[in-house]
Amino acid sequence: MRRYVVVGAGAVGSAMGGLLARAGREVLLVARGEHARVAAAKGLRLRCPDGAWTVPVPVVTGPEQVRLTTDDVLLLTVKTQQAEAAVEQWADVPVHDGTGRNAGRAGDLLPLLTALNGVAAEDIALRRFSRVFGVCVWCPTVMTDPGEVLVRGVPVRGIFHVGRYGGIREQGEGAFLDDLVADADAADLRVLLPDDVMPWKYAKLLANLGNVLQALLGDTSGAEDVLEAARSEARAVLAAAGVVLPGEDEARAARADLEVRGIPGEPARLGGSSWQSLTRGTGNIETDYLNGEIVLMARRLGLSAPVNAGLTALARAAARARHRPGDLTPAELRSRLAR
Repeated sequence: MRRYVVVGAGAVGSAMGGLLARAGREVLLVARGEHARVAAAKGLRLRCPDGAWTVPVPVVTGPEQVRLTTDDVLLLTVKTQQAEAAVEQWADVPVHDGTGRNAGRAGDLLPLLTALNGVAAEDIALRRFSRVFGVCVWCPTVMTDPGEVLVRGVPVRGIFHVGRYGGIREQGEGAFLDDLVADADAADLRVLLPDDVMPWKYAKLLANLGNVLQALLGDTSGAEDVLEAARSEARAVLAAAGVVLPGEDEARAARADLEVRGIPGEPARLGGSSWQSLTRGTGNIETDYLNGEIVLMARRLGLSAPVNAGLTALARAAARARHRPGDLTPAELRSRLAR
């Protein structure tokens, strides 16, 4: 039986793993800190708009506690700024065959699915893993309390565009993807298989440019002009780089069955991954790989992206200072960007 090893089980990873486990699939969560301790001791609590469940699921804190086999699939769900360390940590872990013998390294044998924001993780993974599958994640989840994840999508909990990234296609890859689709369906998740996953990841990158405003301001209200300036700047950079995005009708159709609703007993407004990083005071934030990706692309083309560059710098400063969402006002934001 295939096992899904979720590397970096935060909000999205715990949601994916918990839903798969609830559907009877074999799952192993690789988590850390208090979240790992609570989930291991009490089970993983999943709260959705239409129900709540506590799911027993095995939890470890690192590869030294795992015996990988050739039936395993690695789901990489860390933040992009953590991807390099995670890929390095797992690439050389031994994998055992059906007889218990060492069959080789994880980087050579196991599929790695990069289920995280931005467009940098695939190249990071491909340096050490030969079977990399890019994943565009549309899965509205929040984790602020250890051992508990809020999954806000109904009736489908999350939508994932998945496609092979680089490397040589192998015999049986189609069957592997078909099984992935079936396992996801059983867990109220949807996997779509485009010919090229990266246009979808670039479209998600464009959507994620507002994450930093949500993190800094609490929400984007009062800074709509800044958000549009960041996205307009990004559209120009993507066009100059020759990136073709999915059409708006196609994108809407892909997410037609995913409705984001509130969770009973929780505030109506809950933020995304960057908001959660500042809320939990992690000391780091993924903006360098969202707005910062636009800055990098612009500079490679001999262009500039001053709005996104300014937002990236403000996010780094807020993370280092352990600021919380809403510590900055829209007026202060504009003032600092103008400087």
